[in-house]
Parts: sequence; structure tokens; C-alpha cells
Amino acid sequence: MAGRLENQVALVTGASSGIGAAIVEAFAAEGARVVMAARRVDKMQAVADSIGANGPSPIICPTDVRREDEILSVFETIDRRCGRLDILVNCAGFADHTPTENLSLARWKDIVDTNLTACFLCSREALKRMKPQGSGRVIIIGSISAKSPRPNSIGYTSTKFALEGMTRSLALDARDFGVAVSILHPGSTKTELTPGMENRTALESMDARDVAAAATLMACLPKETNLLEALMLPLGQPFLGRG
Repeated sequence: MAGRLENQVALVTGASSGIGAAIVEAFAAEGARVVMAARRVDKMQAVADSIGANGPSPIICPTDVRREDEILSVFETIDRRCGRLDILVNCAGFADHTPTENLSLARWKDIVDTNLTACFLCSREALKRMKPQGSGRVIIIGSISAKSPRPNSIGYTSTKFALEGMTRSLALDARDFGVAVSILHPGSTKTELTPGMENRTALESMDARDVAAAATLMACLPKETNLLEALMLPLGQPFLGRG
């Protein structure tokens, strides 16, 4: 039985671990040819090896998403080896918990470049390819911090709020060309992003594979349908007034 993403090409940034790696595995299991973009080649290779016979072999692209030239190189690889792009998942990012008064300009720029500017650059390049096709889907991984932030997270929170605006702008720009753009906001998830999550119960913190299942649902919707925004939480996580 063919997978729901059979014959589709998907690019996943932040693909070396956590939610990004889980999405790579989920998409491959549905038959997608996945292009992986991240800095850590050894981690990406481990993810690719774990797929084995469960899906098409991923294409590994060592990438620092803070660099436009490296992002452009990834898309050139996609053009050369795949000839099209059907799905982009903007998952690259990192959390920061520096008190505002201690946050340096250099650190601020690093957060913005990774969490926000990279998403713009990848989405721009994706639309260049998807608009002429008349089809495609862009999925942005946001955060519950775009709804209810934690203290001492001004850089992370600002970028996640900005991704909501970027999603809506991209969705308007793309919909007349058959391209859907959406954002998925995960709550507490067991990843490297936030140390200590691995010690929490399932009611307190989700598995990255659960978030990947939601992203896969978005990716597998009929092309005429868009799940514009989704907020996904572990059942026991407070939302308003959370700690």
C-alpha cells in the first residue's frame, strides 16, 4: 500500500534531532523523499540510517540556516536531484532563557537569524518553486510561547510571535497559486531544546513523534485544504498562566 506522501519531495530544516528528526522519519514512512538540512551531519546520518527500509533514503544537506548561501545550496541540490519541492517544514530553531537585561545584541541576532530569518529564506525559495507548480505546502513549527510565553525568553518569544505573522502573510501570498501555508505550535516536548524535559511524564511533556504525527496530518490533507494553525499540548500542561 502506497504511503500518503508517495512521490512527494519534502525539505525539513532542523532535521538532526528532536521534532525535526521525528518529522523526517514520519514523512519517510509515508513514502516522501525527504531532504534533511541541519548542521550536525553525524546526527542526520543516524536518523537516515534509522529509516532503513521504512521509506526512501533521505538526502543529507549539511546546512547552517543562518547563512543564505548555504540555504540556497540546499535548494540547488533539490533542483538537481529531485526536480521539484512539494513540502517545506521550517523546524530549525533554538530556545533561549537569558534575562532581558543580560541578553547581548549578538545573542539576539543569533536567535532571530535562526528562528525567524531562516524561515523567511527557506519559505521564499520554496515559493519560487511551488508557485509555478501550482501546488505545495509550507509548515512552520512555532511554539506555545507565541500564545503564552515563559519569563526570561524575550528573543525566543519575539521570534515565535513573528512566525505567526509570517505564516499569515505567506498564506495570503501563496493561496492563489495552490500553495498552503500553516503553523503548528507545540507545547512542552521532550527534545534537546529545553533541558530536563526528558524527566517529565507524558502528561507534562509530549514525545517528538506525537508532534511529528500532527505535522504529518497537515502535510497529508487534500491540496485544497489548509489547517492554518494548530496548538498542541500535553494534557497536563497549563496554558494560561503557565510556569
